[in-house]
Amino acid sequence: MTGLLSVLFLLVVFMSIFYLGLSLRRGSAVFFLAWLLAGSGCEFFLHPLSLLLLLAVLAVLNVQSLRMRFLSAPAKKMLAGMMPSLGDTEREALEAGTTWWEKDMFSGRPDWDKFAAIDLPVMTPAEQSFIDNEVEELCAMLDEWDIYHRRKDLPEEVWQYIKDKGFLGLIIPEEYGGKHFSPYAQSRTVGKIASRSTVAAVSVMVPNSLGPGELLVKYGTDEQKQYWLPKLAVGEEVPCFGLTSPEAGSDAGAIPDVGIVCRQEYEGQDTLGVKLSFSKRWITLAPIATVVGLAFKLRDPEGLIGDQVERGITCALVPASQPGMEIGRRHNPGSPFMNGPMTGVEVFIPMSMLIGGQERVGQGWRMLVECLGAGRGVSLPALSTAGGEMSYLMVGAFARIRRQFGISVGKFEGVQEATADIAASGYTLEAYRAFVTRALEDGAPSVLTAMAKYHATEMMREVVNDSMDVLGGRGIQMGPRNFMALVYQSIPIAITVEGANILTRSMIIFGQGAIRCHPYLAEELVVIQEEGEEALLRFDELLTAHLGHAIGVICRAIAKGVTAGWLAAPKKDTAFSKRWYRYLDRYSAALAASADIALATLGGDLKRKELLSARLGDVHSQLVIACALLKYQESLPDTEANRLHAEYSLRRCFKALNISLNAFYDNLPVPGLGMVMRRLFFPWGTPVPTLRDSQIRRLGSLIMEPNDVRKALSEAVFISKDPEDSTGRVNVTYQELIELEDDYDRFLKAESKGELSGKSVDDRIDNAAEKGLFSAEMAERLKRYEARRYDCLLTDAFDPTLENVDIRIARP
Repeated sequence: MTGLLSVLFLLVVFMSIFYLGLSLRRGSAVFFLAWLLAGSGCEFFLHPLSLLLLLAVLAVLNVQSLRMRFLSAPAKKMLAGMMPSLGDTEREALEAGTTWWEKDMFSGRPDWDKFAAIDLPVMTPAEQSFIDNEVEELCAMLDEWDIYHRRKDLPEEVWQYIKDKGFLGLIIPEEYGGKHFSPYAQSRTVGKIASRSTVAAVSVMVPNSLGPGELLVKYGTDEQKQYWLPKLAVGEEVPCFGLTSPEAGSDAGAIPDVGIVCRQEYEGQDTLGVKLSFSKRWITLAPIATVVGLAFKLRDPEGLIGDQVERGITCALVPASQPGMEIGRRHNPGSPFMNGPMTGVEVFIPMSMLIGGQERVGQGWRMLVECLGAGRGVSLPALSTAGGEMSYLMVGAFARIRRQFGISVGKFEGVQEATADIAASGYTLEAYRAFVTRALEDGAPSVLTAMAKYHATEMMREVVNDSMDVLGGRGIQMGPRNFMALVYQSIPIAITVEGANILTRSMIIFGQGAIRCHPYLAEELVVIQEEGEEALLRFDELLTAHLGHAIGVICRAIAKGVTAGWLAAPKKDTAFSKRWYRYLDRYSAALAASADIALATLGGDLKRKELLSARLGDVHSQLVIACALLKYQESLPDTEANRLHAEYSLRRCFKALNISLNAFYDNLPVPGLGMVMRRLFFPWGTPVPTLRDSQIRRLGSLIMEPNDVRKALSEAVFISKDPEDSTGRVNVTYQELIELEDDYDRFLKAESKGELSGKSVDDRIDNAAEKGLFSAEMAERLKRYEARRYDCLLTDAFDPTLENVDIRIARP
């Protein structure tokens, strides 16, 4: 018995050393003393052979020359054979951009004081004024049905307004005539426009995301900035950017377009430049662009700019009028924003047109990756957030207005299962938008923005599908009255662009995230491919630190699992958030431990096992989303509505997280390993309870009611007050219902019992007033409401050509 206690004592000491992160030498000294103390209960530990073996192990670990000979050198050789070599584009992608809070969540040791210091972004007075005035006015000018089905483009006066008011220069510094908005203000601008028109939002967002403007601001020469940025800021020049080729989408390394460095007469002078033939597809704004950004591979076979022939991916900014350019045709992506192909045949591009000049040759892929953050972290999530918020507001209102069997359809539990998810999605998307744009103020976190793009667009797909289920026929019949069908139609665009979602989830979020967010892995991958004593010395340092980190997070995950997360739990003041911080701290350790064990056992094969890496990416992403939810919940007034939305959304996060984590454990190819990890890290089962029916009912009811969250979400979108507008019709009807619902319910109850007489609804309302159910004045209001309610439920009917709406509408 004493021997067992001695073993347990040593195990606790061992785990404590790594849990606390003691240095190698200090930890070795503590363990040696513990070993001697354990000998008082078990003679084995004091046997000369056991002491000799212990000292030998400690010597190998602590004496660098021995450690390098017996541990680091063999490990480096083994890993060099296991791990895939990094290609140039992959290495550039990993080196580009920054990391933010997502790195803490992957580390297994989140710094909660650092998290507490993060403040969500707020807009400046100038940014708020622009949204309240110029954006509001633009939204009022837009008619999405007219844009989609008649014009196939924005009206000319809308295009001119967009240019005149500086919508195309949101990211351009003020010194060049732009507005220089923060990422959050850009997102709020694009989101509010998107709540009115996807076409207009895409037209505005593209010049302000991946495109010439951002590339010039960050990498352009002074001459390029002075010439182009003022013109781009006011729409004098309309830009597009050509990256995607017919057979090269997200794999930029496969770009087939090759430019050759050469000399040629240009504008009467012998000029050094690039001759390029190219074919690009799916380029937004290409049909109307006046200046084109291009990404291509550059070769210098004659050595005109150096000894290296293959110069790598390079970016250029070329006038659309340049000889050899063909531009103007359109694709039809299902939404009539300007999108099309462009080609070039032996286009000569002077070196002065390369973005950043000749000094930036070969840096194009890094430039592009660092600029993808705007598209992935701002623009596409803004579209998704607008979709989630409009679904919350419109479907919640419609579910209260629409009645079946005498009660609002939103009171049926089957409907509430969908509307509760809609409410949680609207809340989550706004929280995530604020969190990610805050991160973009500090840099360009490529992994976090990839998470944002994937999960925001997927959440929009789910919320719009739920909305269509609730709306039924009202949602599928196309026409000017339909406020959801055109959003539904445009979902595939957001899912596909800026990296298709399948690739983003299965390869980027964890494939790059594990390397970017791990404290040692990225540098290890580089060092194991290098030769020489210096490389071995550096690898030894990294390996020693990595092993300490890996054992440390495993010990943390076990300790927090055994103590159900209470061990050294983060201390937070609010009763609501305290347990969620405890869960996050525990799951962070489990993720870090699971990832390190998977990397150790599968090596480079983990990259190819996309189903496994995608699940770990899901876990990582949901932890970050949960952090965003807590930040957002703390930023709003502490009301019951806020807490209910946050509680539901957080439980939904952890439900998705648990599904992915369990699927990861179930499918690890090493027999029994997943079962062992699950038992070690979650010995009492997963700690977060699932959603209860009572929560579904409460949130499904709350989405139909005026509440603090509804108010907060409505501030980010445009909702018309025009009763003839698609959204205004529902909004006005909803507001009227809120004011007179008690009297309306009394009328319906009396009507259902057969207590009222009259051939028409108006007659029966008058009869109810005569019987004293409400005043004559209220009767007139109810008749007006009933007419509006009926009109609100109607779908459009057309003449036989489907060209003209038939406005003949009669109410029985």
